[in-house]
Amino acid sequence: MLIVSLILVGVAGALAAPVVVLLFEILAALLLPQRPESFFFKGSHRESIAVIVPAHNEGSGILSTLADIKAQLFSGDRLLVVADNCNDDTAIVATEAGAEVVERNELHKAGKGYALDFGYKHLSRDPRAIVICIDADCRLMEGTIERLAMACQTTQRPIQALDLMIAPEGSSISYRVAEFAWRVKNWLRPLGLSALRLPCHLMGTGMAFPWKLLRSATLANASVVEDVNLGFDLAKAGAPALFCPFAEVTSLFPWSIEGAKQQRKRWEEGSVRLIATTVPRHIGEGLWTKNFGLIALALDSIVPPLSLLVMLVAGMFVVTASAALLGFSSAAFYISAACVIGLLLAVFLAWLKHGRDLLPLKSVPSVVPYVLVKLPLYRQIFSSRAAPSWVRADRPGISTRNSVTSAAVPSDAGSNDPRAANGTSSDADSTVVSTSTRSSE
Repeated sequence: MLIVSLILVGVAGALAAPVVVLLFEILAALLLPQRPESFFFKGSHRESIAVIVPAHNEGSGILSTLADIKAQLFSGDRLLVVADNCNDDTAIVATEAGAEVVERNELHKAGKGYALDFGYKHLSRDPRAIVICIDADCRLMEGTIERLAMACQTTQRPIQALDLMIAPEGSSISYRVAEFAWRVKNWLRPLGLSALRLPCHLMGTGMAFPWKLLRSATLANASVVEDVNLGFDLAKAGAPALFCPFAEVTSLFPWSIEGAKQQRKRWEEGSVRLIATTVPRHIGEGLWTKNFGLIALALDSIVPPLSLLVMLVAGMFVVTASAALLGFSSAAFYISAACVIGLLLAVFLAWLKHGRDLLPLKSVPSVVPYVLVKLPLYRQIFSSRAAPSWVRADRPGISTRNSVTSAAVPSDAGSNDPRAANGTSSDADSTVVSTSTRSSE
């Protein structure tokens, strides 16, 4: 009986860690002052830059992305599209749009990491001071390239822009829940880390790097979470990324249910594997070397996808409550109850700040079946082999920049938009992912 009680206490305590991290980040984002714009933007002269756009079969949608980028470039800047293992007209479309294009055809090396490494090596023949990475399905807020470049130039650190995913117009409740989760993960939580003067994770797009930092970075890999791994490597080198919410990129979730399911499975599997395999090592290394940036990133990584965390905390609460009724120690039950309260508080505060426009109060009960429907997904994740590293999912086209912006920014900025808090921009988190290979819930 004692052994079972100790096991339950240990498991409940382990689940408490991600809940505490999540709640702490959200409270910091909402209560602490943010870095001012002047922290990122000093001086008036921007150095020349190179923008890399890795693209895998993106011929049908890359033109809008390239147009947004070209409109923000200066003389002497470079725009490079890496057409990676494409079997469509991506290279032709990008060339006709005025981009510099290189093609990579190595089917045995599939993954965005390989595409970025290929592009970097091509740029090394005529490098620029700053390299910016933008996914081929993204739209850019006006001034994003300039803000990323100036922030990178000022701080000499990797810079991560706000990366928002938008639910297609007229989509179901599941997409709205996914968009809310994305806001939590990629908007609110990085704001919390920034308010604590801590680094953030790289998100796969809207990333800027000083050229000299990329020379020692390992880019060529097939990892599903190549952006997170790159962030860890840079943190170990003493240059972790900073979150700049004043620059913004957006894209739409895949339209088809099957496309969304496949991408969601791939990314949530990547998140679970990251927690199980690399996070403990990074925490230990950070403690040993007193690298607080590395420790912060590792602790942030222990928070699993929001729906999975809800399931685990709720399930543990039921198990420990039943065990307490059967005469086992009630310590695990009290820990589980505290986890439930902490998680509910964190989600409620996030919803109160910038979830009400997506999920009105009357729609909240619909979230429960959405979470339960994901049970088969997690069964597959824990029982199957790793998913392919770079798969293009179908998505609706993006007609205009304004339509994306109006969807991304809640109309009631005073009550629902975190940009209204402390005069900053925004954050995000998700359960469905796009055609790109960036992280999500």
